[in-house]
Amino acid sequence: MQWHTLAPNDVAKETSTNVTTGLTTEEAKKRLKRFGENRLKEAKKQSALLLFLHQFQDFMVLVLLVATVISGFLGEYVDAIAIIVIVVMNACLGFFQERRAEKSLEALKQLSAPQATVLRDGEWVKVRSQELVVGDVIKFSSGDRIGADVRLIDAKGLEIEESALTGESVPTNKVAAPLTDEQATIGDLHNMAFMGTLVTRGSGVGIVIATGMKTAMGQIANLLQEAETATTPLQRKLEQLGKILIVVALLLTFLVVVVGVMQGHELYEMFLAGVSLAVAAIPEGLPAIVTIALALGVQRMIKKNAIVRKLPAVETLGCASVICSDKTGTMTENMMTVTHLWASGKTWTVSGTGLETSGKFYEHDRPIDEKKETTLQQLATFGALCNNAQVKEKNHRRYIDGDPTEGALLVAAMKAGITKERLEADFTIEHEFPFDSERKMMTVIVRDRNGRRFIITKGAPDVLLERSDRVSWNGREQPMTSAWRKTVQEVIQTMANKALRTIAIAYRPLAMHERITTEKDAEKALIFVGIEGMIDPPRPEVKKAIHQCKEAGIKTVMITGDHVLTAKAIAKQLGILPPNGKVMDGATLSQLSVDELEEVVDDIYVFARVSPEHKLKIVKALQRKGHVVAMTGDGVNDAPAIKSADIGVAMGRSGTDVAKEAAALVLLDDNFATIQAAIHEGRNIYENIRKFIRYLLASNVGEILVMLFAMLLALPLPLVPIQILWVNLVTDGLPALALGLDKAEENVMKRKPRHPKEGVFARGLGWKIVSRGFVIGLVTLAAFKAVYERSGENLVYAQTAAFATLVMAQLIHVFDCRCERSILDRNPFGNLYLVGAVLLSMLLMLVVIYYPPLQSVFHTVPLALVDWLLIGGLSALPTFLFAGSFFARKSRINML
Repeated sequence: MQWHTLAPNDVAKETSTNVTTGLTTEEAKKRLKRFGENRLKEAKKQSALLLFLHQFQDFMVLVLLVATVISGFLGEYVDAIAIIVIVVMNACLGFFQERRAEKSLEALKQLSAPQATVLRDGEWVKVRSQELVVGDVIKFSSGDRIGADVRLIDAKGLEIEESALTGESVPTNKVAAPLTDEQATIGDLHNMAFMGTLVTRGSGVGIVIATGMKTAMGQIANLLQEAETATTPLQRKLEQLGKILIVVALLLTFLVVVVGVMQGHELYEMFLAGVSLAVAAIPEGLPAIVTIALALGVQRMIKKNAIVRKLPAVETLGCASVICSDKTGTMTENMMTVTHLWASGKTWTVSGTGLETSGKFYEHDRPIDEKKETTLQQLATFGALCNNAQVKEKNHRRYIDGDPTEGALLVAAMKAGITKERLEADFTIEHEFPFDSERKMMTVIVRDRNGRRFIITKGAPDVLLERSDRVSWNGREQPMTSAWRKTVQEVIQTMANKALRTIAIAYRPLAMHERITTEKDAEKALIFVGIEGMIDPPRPEVKKAIHQCKEAGIKTVMITGDHVLTAKAIAKQLGILPPNGKVMDGATLSQLSVDELEEVVDDIYVFARVSPEHKLKIVKALQRKGHVVAMTGDGVNDAPAIKSADIGVAMGRSGTDVAKEAAALVLLDDNFATIQAAIHEGRNIYENIRKFIRYLLASNVGEILVMLFAMLLALPLPLVPIQILWVNLVTDGLPALALGLDKAEENVMKRKPRHPKEGVFARGLGWKIVSRGFVIGLVTLAAFKAVYERSGENLVYAQTAAFATLVMAQLIHVFDCRCERSILDRNPFGNLYLVGAVLLSMLLMLVVIYYPPLQSVFHTVPLALVDWLLIGGLSALPTFLFAGSFFARKSRINML
């Protein structure tokens, strides 16, 4: 039903109600029973037990559970317990994250009005908002929250703040008359009011046309329930990695067992060796190290004013290719600010945003003394007198008590040295004709301390221009000629082109005893003073942050419910909209399917006048195009898109609870620039994860290949199962954890975002793992064979040498993993945590070799100095062999 196109009587007819008496109590009860209470419903909740068990369905978790059984079978109960602790810890993290997400709808429900004033049986009564039904006639005034969706049938100076639904930064003027545009979006429905929005001025009466889940707020709640939470790239890559590892581990283990038996080894002995290799091939510490790396990243993010609600969020931001950002309150101050003033043929600009009262005035970019500009002082004084707003302070923060537009005029006057207190001392308001959306004006009758009386009117410039027959020029009155009218109209158009909201000021002197009883008598034969232009200005630091994102290959898209002209102007100021960039409005967007939008979405940088459904469509189109999408916002209307995006970012100060609960990342300072810091952190964390994956898997490949090579060469086993498990648990774990603390490389924000389909082994990582692992296995086998032959086939002594070589080769290789290029490209002491982890691992290795009680457990014996020289040389060979080949290749390229 196109309620906004119907006349009030037709609305009453369609809803079977009477505008003078309302519904009867009996009829209201019938409708309540038939259609249900006016409340937002929640999706059926999963039980806590099922939600917890659901966390164990992940493939990598199942692999870890298998590793636990194997470790227990080998008698390695400490290892098995460690794996179980890791699995349960990950499950608990996932469980609590999902439970917190269920708070989204509970926060949304709090926006419903607790009570409503409704016409029942011809009398106005208070009822719970849950009891409202379609057809109820309700009334509301300044400060009330609307209890349901209503079609207005009366509006007296009514303004409603709808930013939670539309994203508009100023209240919307409301009317009762029918609208003709059948395709009007929610931000243009000026004769309707919606559940959860706040009345900021005036009063109104309306007929309820939707309740509960049928309301605009209910549709958002429905979208929030249906919106799918995307898995992060890291989660997808780890799942992919887990599948690869289990297949490779089983194949290689089977091969080692078969070859070993064929070489004459005992089946039981080879089975134990094979199972040990299987445990070694699966880095059960990987999920724990990933979790710890992300958790440490979260701690660093808190210091940068960002709270991460879901651990993978930091990593996901690191690969974001598009940031879809709400304008109001995110890129802008969410505070109307006067930036331009015009009077007597002069245009001034004024600095300072929000509630700063220390701005400077400029004329042609030259600073002026505002106190010496008479016409400027007159314009600012009249704007502050015809004004009901107040600047107040609470908890050391200023705020506007009243209409945002009037607040902007008041702050502009304060910048000119005119305070409300001084005005109250010098002037007395005798009478006020409140602002009315049909008149588009507000008028006050004022008396100064000398007894002089005059009228001050502020309102829409075109309306005041029609009511003015004179113009103030340097303190003198001039007839309002056609030339003057053209000049004023040009000023209005110039400000409009800059997306400024314009307010005109006019006045008229009154005789001492002249009586004014109606608005019509007051608002005529006025003297036009000037115009003040205001806008919700961009945050100063956002432009730099957007530029840095552009350098990092990240596109910023503005998505707002504001007007196209305003959005376009702000986007140009911030550097979002390039010369050939396109802007799309909600009406055009409504006519496109997701498939059609997908074809053009890469060319669009600004979406204006959009609804919550539009935001979801935009996010889905970008995701289909292959982008990793970050969606920022603060309003209720942003929540579904925030939840559906690859990563949702909510504003901590101005954001609604709904947006915060749906988001993965909350910005404490509401600062878009904080996202840039999060991206930097996210990229570094992912690179660190790649580093320890490279280290762990190359080490594991080396462990498997040394056993396989020995089988193929008909040699004895170079390592016993307990040694393999020790290397896997101690040598692999500590350095890998330290790699997660590595600092970012200098060019981390100069690279393009990695492709979302990029595998874990992309950019040559797979080759590095296999090649380094191959050489580590080869040098370990070489040390074993050389010592075995030189020691007179002393198997335990040779196995100890192989054990020490494997450990040392891995500990040297870990420094190579810090850089994509070569070990010599970064300072080895740049990560002191890694240096400490390597030294500790070396110490533990020496304890296992030289501490007698452990020698029998790990089948080791003390080694001679000459063997350590051999071990040292062979251990360094894999790392420096590849470092030398890298620099040789680099030199050839430079020569070319």
